[in-house]
Amino acid sequence: MTTQATSFGEPVSAQRLEGAAAALTAHGFTVEVLDDMAAARARVRELIPDGASVFTGASETLRLSGIDEDINGGGRYEAVKPRALAMDRATEADGIRRLLASPDVSVGSVAAVTETGSLVIASGSGSQLPGYTGGAGRAIWVVGAQKVVPDLETALRRVEEHCLPLETARTMKVHGWPSAVNRLLILNAEHVPGRGTVLLVREAAGF
Repeated sequence: MTTQATSFGEPVSAQRLEGAAAALTAHGFTVEVLDDMAAARARVRELIPDGASVFTGASETLRLSGIDEDINGGGRYEAVKPRALAMDRATEADGIRRLLASPDVSVGSVAAVTETGSLVIASGSGSQLPGYTGGAGRAIWVVGAQKVVPDLETALRRVEEHCLPLETARTMKVHGWPSAVNRLLILNAEHVPGRGTVLLVREAAGF
């Protein structure tokens, strides 16, 4: 018998994915269902205009798909993350904070999507959250089909039981310290038409 923790890493059925897409659409998000991450990567390029300031939240989905490199290393956009990393955190902290909070576009992923139409985002630093909640002119989330869950209760379990252990393994390897769910954002609706786009991918992507 498959355990719930194991199924958190498995793509849901097409019917459940379409149901989540319909619920998100009813809550004001712009939703597209795409076949694979290659299609999502191409779609992100189409959605972001040349020269836009773009901030990418920390995301294995973006890293593994090549979207992170497209934005931060491609030269097509005004990439916020490399600029912020080059600034002095002691003397330019206010500038970094403002830079991250209000880009033209914020791009990232989520920890879970509920079939009731909510997005759940967990964060250690919170750096991506201001842009997601309304600071960015637009937000784009690229989401694998394994992240669809029935409801918020299950979404929070997915964060703690599935995402956190995987992210801790990553941060221990890269930085030498464990991850933590210090901030948790739940987006139940998008009231500005066209501001929040969710690209749901039929395959598993990221954590």
